[in-house]
Amino acid sequence: MRLFTGFLLVLLAAFSSLAVAGPKFEHWTLDSGLRVYYVDIQDLPMLDINVTFDAGSARDGKKAGVASLTMSMMDSGSAGMNADEIAEVFESVGARLYASASKDMANIGLRTITLEKPFNKAIDNWLAVIKSPDFPKADFERLQKQMKVSFESSKQRPGSLAGEAFYKHLYGDHPYAQPTRGFEDTVAAMTTDDLKAFYDQYIVEENAMVTIVGAVSREEAEALAKRVAEVLPAGEKAKPIPAVKPLTEAKTVHIPFPSSQAHILIGQTGYKRGDPDYFKLYLANHPFGGSGFTSRLMKEIRVKRGLSYSVYSYFSPSRELGPFVMGLQTKVEQIDEAKEALNQMLKTYLKDGATADEIEGSKLNITGGFPMNIAGNSNIGNYADVIGFFDLPLDYLEHFTNKVNEVTKDEAADAMRRRINPDAMLTIIVGGEEKKDSDKTDGKTEG
Repeated sequence: MRLFTGFLLVLLAAFSSLAVAGPKFEHWTLDSGLRVYYVDIQDLPMLDINVTFDAGSARDGKKAGVASLTMSMMDSGSAGMNADEIAEVFESVGARLYASASKDMANIGLRTITLEKPFNKAIDNWLAVIKSPDFPKADFERLQKQMKVSFESSKQRPGSLAGEAFYKHLYGDHPYAQPTRGFEDTVAAMTTDDLKAFYDQYIVEENAMVTIVGAVSREEAEALAKRVAEVLPAGEKAKPIPAVKPLTEAKTVHIPFPSSQAHILIGQTGYKRGDPDYFKLYLANHPFGGSGFTSRLMKEIRVKRGLSYSVYSYFSPSRELGPFVMGLQTKVEQIDEAKEALNQMLKTYLKDGATADEIEGSKLNITGGFPMNIAGNSNIGNYADVIGFFDLPLDYLEHFTNKVNEVTKDEAADAMRRRINPDAMLTIIVGGEEKKDSDKTDGKTEG
């Protein structure tokens, strides 16, 4: 068994040292201004086409939740069809319409087979939905009622409370502070006119890009892109969102909650998409808290100390500075011990860095699993959205594993030291009773 395990490690090392042939991305811009990203994949008669807009929740303004609600209503009515008719027209040809919004972007996409008749029907109706959504009032009021139930449910989930509090206190008055789904009062006050106004302002060609991934030729892709441009009004490009201001001092927020388990999130701002330290920080975090059961956090906090069933850390890059997060759940009576353990492990890791074995093991894990990350139209389409929206190099995937392997142990450690300040961490605790003022010793504390 040991001989087999050793052979497997050698084999993985050999394969991980090879460059993974990523999909070939092509890019062009139509005369009308629409940016297009295309990947030709002929393995299956399938196509994923997606229009991405600079229209995420960072554009909500005072109407928190409007981007998410607008995208949620895309399949509710359009071009004379109601929600049931829209669902039927896509299901009848095995296609799927989808729309969503995140912090930075909004997407309206379609997955369909490329056999001529069903393909044409799916594309025609998808374009009709984009061109003239109806936002029917009755459907919207039903969605508001569903959202109200969701908000009430979230009040009973400490994990949800912790996540929203983390973004609120990390980002302050920045648009990233607002939850993508909005707040209970802003959603309740919304009208279909608000959705229409958001759609008219942001779902326009100047604010869009299209990704086309699958079994269509370059010529067919060009024709599809032109059809997308034809249904979008010209409009104006969204203005840049403000820069994020990093924390300058430690801050603790304790939210009382009647539960035996407490949720703890500790973190600060991390980095943007396209950051020159991306691969260094990605690799550095992996052995610390990003590799599951083999991470330092898991071995120390779960296995050795028994403080938590799950513990992790991650960077989540965005257009502006996304967060660096460490998190766990623990018994209420172990809050202080668990919090101190996380902070001390971070300080030790920043001081000493990962070991050579940890770095090599992380490289094997990341590069060995990378082919699965780019398997299939959908995964490649997701990367196409990221590459286009954040203006990453077209050969980003082609060189991904090489970029990881090129990072040295010292470079990874140096990047973490430069970018993470252990003395300016935000700590969110949800669970247990609120501490008295005399017990608050670790920086600013709010109830």
